[in-house]
Amino acid sequence: MRAWVIRGTGGLDQLEIADVPDPAGPLDGRQVRIALRAAALNRLDLFVVRGLSHEYRYPHILGADGAGVVEAVGAQVRSVRPGDRVMINPGIPDYSCQYCRAGEHSLCLSYGILGEHLPGTLTHAIVVPEQNVAVIPTLPKPLTWAEAATFSLVTLTAWRMVVTRAQVRPGETVLVWGIGGGVSLAAMRIAKLKGARVIATSSSDAKLQEAQRLGADVTLNHKTQKISQEVRALTNKRGADIVIENVGEATWDESLRSLGRGGRLVSCGATTGPKVGFDMRRLFWFQWSLLGSTMGNDAEYREIVRGLGAGELRPIVDRVFPFAEARAAFERLERGEQLGKIAIEINP
Repeated sequence: MRAWVIRGTGGLDQLEIADVPDPAGPLDGRQVRIALRAAALNRLDLFVVRGLSHEYRYPHILGADGAGVVEAVGAQVRSVRPGDRVMINPGIPDYSCQYCRAGEHSLCLSYGILGEHLPGTLTHAIVVPEQNVAVIPTLPKPLTWAEAATFSLVTLTAWRMVVTRAQVRPGETVLVWGIGGGVSLAAMRIAKLKGARVIATSSSDAKLQEAQRLGADVTLNHKTQKISQEVRALTNKRGADIVIENVGEATWDESLRSLGRGGRLVSCGATTGPKVGFDMRRLFWFQWSLLGSTMGNDAEYREIVRGLGAGELRPIVDRVFPFAEARAAFERLERGEQLGKIAIEINP
């Protein structure tokens, strides 16, 4: 079958379409084979192409997110059956370690993400555990394949950041950086769903206008405005209760300056670099909580799928590319032009 792969790391010139083995053959008891209809890109895919600190098995199939039709199931599978329209939770634990038994699947000792540690979704078929599959909810306006494919990774990541880790409360002020990205958009919408006041940033006025349309209470251009000063002014000098951070070095100092007493900063990424610092005296004097967050657990995934079914978390799709033009999709993501998620059709 055909797939978008890399045979080495570096730039987008490493991308190629190649023939790869079909994951055919007998399924284990709780495995599900899915014929993919669409996949979605995440910034993670760019990091994979550039090279991450683990050993790749080449050719390496890219893509974390995907949706499609169940083709076959193992003998013990009960939650889905052939013909079901499903989406994939791309975080794969072993479901047996101490963290998994405690319900903390994203802390699993063997945790892997499709397209990063495991073969990904930019191909025609994939086999995943039953626990990582959810039936696409039925809505009055049915979800497109592109919408279903773009839902899982960013929504799960944002839910864990805002709800589980930061424990957002109604009336709190939440600062969200880089509103064009999928995680930031999802975090903004989840914070609003939970009754918070959201301040969103971007370097693009067009993206800020769209963020206002989607529910942001205040928008700030971090290219032309000093974010910490603006946040202090908007909160009567108190600062934000929560900062949602995934940029890293470029925004870290401003994130801390924006954070109020007793505030919580939650980070899921380091797009501009991983090396940051801070004054320890401010940490303990202001009693900040600096929290890391990655993906989410099975219960959180079921909760966001429930929210999608209730019409609360419908994904925002930026653009859909044909399978043959996936390279152009990567290029758009690399330029940062998107507002929402970039999807790739596989078998429309």
